[in-house]
Amino acid sequence: MSKLGKIIVSIILLIFIIGVISIMSGVIYYNNSLKTYELPENGKEITVEIPEKTGISGIADILTENKVIKNALTFKIYIKLNKKTNLQAGKYVFNNGKDDVESIVKKLCSGDILDEAIKITFIEGKNMKYIAKTIAENTNNSEDDVFALVQNVDYLNELIDKYWFITDEILDENIYYPLEGYLLPDTYTFENVDVSVEDIFSNILNYTDKYLSSYREEIEGTMLTVHQLLTLASVAELEGSTLEEREEIVGVFYNRLDQNMSLGSDVTTYYAVGKELSDGDLTAKEIATENLYNTRAENMKGKIPIGPIGNPSKISIEAVIHPKETSALYFVSDKNKKVYFTDTYEEHQNLIKNLKESNLWYEY
Repeated sequence: MSKLGKIIVSIILLIFIIGVISIMSGVIYYNNSLKTYELPENGKEITVEIPEKTGISGIADILTENKVIKNALTFKIYIKLNKKTNLQAGKYVFNNGKDDVESIVKKLCSGDILDEAIKITFIEGKNMKYIAKTIAENTNNSEDDVFALVQNVDYLNELIDKYWFITDEILDENIYYPLEGYLLPDTYTFENVDVSVEDIFSNILNYTDKYLSSYREEIEGTMLTVHQLLTLASVAELEGSTLEEREEIVGVFYNRLDQNMSLGSDVTTYYAVGKELSDGDLTAKEIATENLYNTRAENMKGKIPIGPIGNPSKISIEAVIHPKETSALYFVSDKNKKVYFTDTYEEHQNLIKNLKESNLWYEY
């Protein structure tokens, strides 16, 4: 072989060796790029959001910028080689000490997104102050945000137009909180803590709508407006514990209204003066305070309070729709919350006396 031939062979051999080394280096680099980003003892959780309609290149860039993967190019090569085309948008949690490209792609293809859903339980019988506090404790809204929305007349008019059971009765300037009584208590699920107060109310009111609509014909046969029905239900809610008690309590209310008597319910007075039952006994002045909520006052004879004093449960609403016929005009409960019914004022007073003597009278 000539000297020139030997040189050519050497050059070809060198090129081959360089090519093999390059290919091996490329394979090693590629495989290394597919491994976890780093290997701390426990790894680091990283939350990454992939927006809708983001392409493979965009996803690769997002993962690289957030140090979830080592190299955007090798990520795209892996996607191409493995024919992965169904990567899904959403918010994901990755661990850059544990997740390699294979597990990352698997998570993106399965749509294993971060579940930020929250559940909020609204307790039966509680008023708007409680609703506002509960929303503030469970979301990024403040109590003021809640109160601002329930006083927003434009918003309230939108609700009146949208829901058959909400009327302009809620716009009366003497009503403390226009949506009091309309937020059916239950456990509700929301997307995350950033949910708006408006979305929370919409979710609840849709449920209220569904529930009340199942009784619409019966409600329209009660001779009460929905607002009045919810008002009586909210009072019965706090005066009795069981469906049976509340049905008879409503029966007493109807009897008293028929005889132009006041409902005489202490719980309405507490609401009227802004006190909780746990705050202690009512004063004589508070009981006599003329207020369109206070059914102990002289101006409320034969009248239903101007609006609900809380958000009643389903069974309290049902108690108003299907009250028990009774001859009773009075009722009182003992410290164990058992309710007693009497026909006359004299019987009522004697019952109270007996409860006190038997150490069954409720004391704060």
